[in-house]
Amino acid sequence: MAGLTRLLAAMCVGAAMFAPPAAAQDKPVNLKFSWWVPAAHPLSKPFNEWAKDIEAQSGGSIKITMFPGEQLGKAFDHYDMARDGITDFAYVNPGYQPGRFPVIAAGQLPFTFNEARRGSQALDSWYRKYAAAEMKDTHFCFAFLHDPGAFHSRKKIMVPADIAGLKVRPAHSTLAELVKSLGGTNVQASAPEVRELLERGVADAVTFPWGSVFVFGIDKVVKFHLDLPLYVTVFSISMNQKAYDGLSDGQRKNIDAHCSTEWAEKVGGAWGDFEAAGRVKMRTLAGHEVSVPDAAQIAEWRKAAAPLVASWSAAVTAKGIDADAAMAELKAAIVKFGADR
Repeated sequence: MAGLTRLLAAMCVGAAMFAPPAAAQDKPVNLKFSWWVPAAHPLSKPFNEWAKDIEAQSGGSIKITMFPGEQLGKAFDHYDMARDGITDFAYVNPGYQPGRFPVIAAGQLPFTFNEARRGSQALDSWYRKYAAAEMKDTHFCFAFLHDPGAFHSRKKIMVPADIAGLKVRPAHSTLAELVKSLGGTNVQASAPEVRELLERGVADAVTFPWGSVFVFGIDKVVKFHLDLPLYVTVFSISMNQKAYDGLSDGQRKNIDAHCSTEWAEKVGGAWGDFEAAGRVKMRTLAGHEVSVPDAAQIAEWRKAAAPLVASWSAAVTAKGIDADAAMAELKAAIVKFGADR
């Protein structure tokens, strides 16, 4: 009996020596993820899939609690919320803070991206080189974008001259510059506030992706839609640096694996599919007029948007970055991932 006991003890020691360390041995952590769109938004599904995969790959040692709908703070504040530890992960629209993140704003220049899935891959792979400096207050996770959006308005818009005199809620600072250059007035508001602005007449038009028009009820207050792939908005997921540093080596590797171009494509692609379907849906609805510009009108929009590249270049150069090189790298990434098709 004593011999059997010694044999079993030896087997247990041997198993312990050769078994890989279990993720369950890591100290359990519960991280907060704040995102300012409502829980019914199409981002909810990929965000939750991302969080659940992190938990599964951590052996349950990392749990992420979701806080949608501005529960922890306003949309404009989300980058600083991640910086300050109000949340551990934050969904950030860099364009909500003009001039603060000039490099990533290249993705917001009109007519840069044609769709979300390949575009998110190109944007994220390109921006990683610059994120460490531009978003140094946080731990950069990944960047992505939505499917191209356009003007949705109470008055018909077909050409740039139609913007003159209108009050427009732009999606981000780049479009705000375009609106101003065309004689329009910008009305700043986060996405959840847009319907109220239109209902009250504070805004005449909004730039929005197509499916989200329905999510935020904007279809109830506008009837004219310009079917032009004018722009995209770029987004990022930022993590509180202290929260990241406080994880174990294994947990950080898990987070790193989920802060990737692959996950940028999954999140941006899922959202892009939803927005593209919204464009198809809008064309079928009674009481809505979807206008398709002709080649000459598209050329007018491209000409009107062209000066924005020089403005972006000046802002990036002021930060000590070679704007021509950065733009060439972005264009190369767009070609690499086929985001120009």
